[in-house]
Amino acid sequence: MPQVGSASWTLGKAALILRRLPMRLYPAKITTIVEAVNKTLVDSGDLEVSDRDEFKRDVESILKEYLRKDREITNRAKDELERRGLPYSDLFKLKRTLAEEQDFGIGDESVNWICSQLLELFMRSSFVSEIFAEDTVIRKKLKEILRRHMQADDDIDREVRRHLKHLSENTSTFEIEYQKQLGLIKRKHGLE
Repeated sequence: MPQVGSASWTLGKAALILRRLPMRLYPAKITTIVEAVNKTLVDSGDLEVSDRDEFKRDVESILKEYLRKDREITNRAKDELERRGLPYSDLFKLKRTLAEEQDFGIGDESVNWICSQLLELFMRSSFVSEIFAEDTVIRKKLKEILRRHMQADDDIDREVRRHLKHLSENTSTFEIEYQKQLGLIKRKHGLE
């Protein structure tokens, strides 16, 4: 299937449409991201830490807090949908509104939110002894790490489609099998 930038082609009800797959933090990726942050910033000399294990726990706590807050906002949006009697299709719009009210990043903005939280952590952490790089340099490196590990949706979509080459994409069978295969692959990679 054709790829354009970070967007991918997916099947709509009647025709092919262009849809951007959002960034998403999976719990199974947290350890990998923590190790990448440690290696990229500490081993390269951008940060000097007094206790590497505590530094890693601090970074991990920011990522886990992101997941907790995202889950909390999602649940509040679902409750609000139910209370107002709105269709489930309004969930993302309502979730975005709630997230904006709390100055919280979802979707593509999640990377910026997490980067800001990590930078703030580095500035106030008792385990970061010295910061040798500019904020912009650290932010750029953090964004690269987060994007690399949060773009699992693109990779998963390609893997699912590889398994469904034998099916025509404009059929209901494809849609049903796509959802089944998607669930299997997410479980296989510990993303569900």
